[in-house]
Amino acid sequence: MDVSGVRRRLGAAAREVRRALLVRRRLLSAVCAAVAVLATLRALAPPPEPTTAVLVAVRSLPAGSVVGSGDVAREALPAAAVPDQVAEAPVGRTLAAPVGPGEVLTDARFVGPSLLEGRPGSVALPVRIPDADVVAMLRVGDRVDLFAADPAAVDPHGTRLLDSVLVLALPAPVGRDGRQGRLVVLEVTPDQGALVSGHAARWLLTIALGG
Repeated sequence: MDVSGVRRRLGAAAREVRRALLVRRRLLSAVCAAVAVLATLRALAPPPEPTTAVLVAVRSLPAGSVVGSGDVAREALPAAAVPDQVAEAPVGRTLAAPVGPGEVLTDARFVGPSLLEGRPGSVALPVRIPDADVVAMLRVGDRVDLFAADPAAVDPHGTRLLDSVLVLALPAPVGRDGRQGRLVVLEVTPDQGALVSGHAARWLLTIALGG
């Protein structure tokens, strides 16, 4: 029996075992180091920012529309991103200004019930006037005449829709350049509101100061 050969084979096997253990030890050390780094980073990371659940619009809503239950959804936003005067119960309220998808619904976007206090039988109708400079001359409490004109007509001429209606509110403009015009909230009867809404779908509206 070749004893020296057996010893050489045993020595080679022992060296292979030591190398395998060394490789595994280095791998285990690297894993432990990575876990330690991750734990340190998590310990040093700032706590998650608190959030607040608010109601946002799920689609574009035009001025004058009544908000339905399917128009809003509850969404959690960072507390710092939540605006003031968030509307708590917007369903059933009338918008005085347009709202875009994902926008938080605030009380400033709605026609307030106080606008019609003491005016039974009246409704508040938001109408968009393309010329923002005209609206800039108005003040709440003014009385105006409302006209409509068909821009597609060959010989367009104005049609008087309303006489001496009261300006209830002048919502702040949405765009800074005034290209979207301005909203004016008028006190009208339900029949007058239906008349104006029918013309506003495709006609341009304008106003003149009444007596």
